[in-house]
Amino acid sequence: MTRRPSPQQAVDAWNKAHPVGTAVMVSKDRHEIVRGKTTSDAYVLGGHSAVILIDTIRGCYLLDRVAADAPALFARTEG
Repeated sequence: MTRRPSPQQAVDAWNKAHPVGTAVMVSKDRHEIVRGKTTSDAYVLGGHSAVILIDTIRGCYLLDRVAADAPALFARTEG
């Protein structure tokens, strides 16, 4: 069984690979795909959730719903 990374590990990996201003795609609750750019580094919220700020979404969003803009990652949710 594969363990998910801790929130801090996910934040560290994201921040190492993606600078602020990275174009991203976000998979929202009803499979709506929203494009935008990050406006912050990723961070741990409340000690339990890896999140990031995106210019097209008010408030922070869970990092596991965000990907650098790569349409193939969300192809099964579109259309």
